[in-house]
Amino acid sequence: MQQITVRQVTEVLKKCNDPELGINIVDLGLIHDIKVDAQNNIKVKLTMTSPMCPVTSVILADAELRLEELPEHGEVSLELEWEPMWTPEMITRNIRATMMGM
Repeated sequence: MQQITVRQVTEVLKKCNDPELGINIVDLGLIHDIKVDAQNNIKVKLTMTSPMCPVTSVILADAELRLEELPEHGEVSLELEWEPMWTPEMITRNIRATMMGM
């Protein structure tokens, strides 16, 4: 079995966009933690831009489907957490700069 890396998980999650903002969930700063154990079980802790985010289920479903496409993956677990609360400062510097130029 080939070990899945945190980097591979991150790259897969970069393909998941917030449909309202058109920014991937990694660059948007929604990912809090990624863990991959020896059995390739993947655990991702993430947040949304707000607890009332209307596209939470869409983002979670997209992320889960993409992670399950990783070869030899084990269990995929997505855990929503609200601490720390998301703020625009969590967006990567490059994306923030692009948004400011709009």
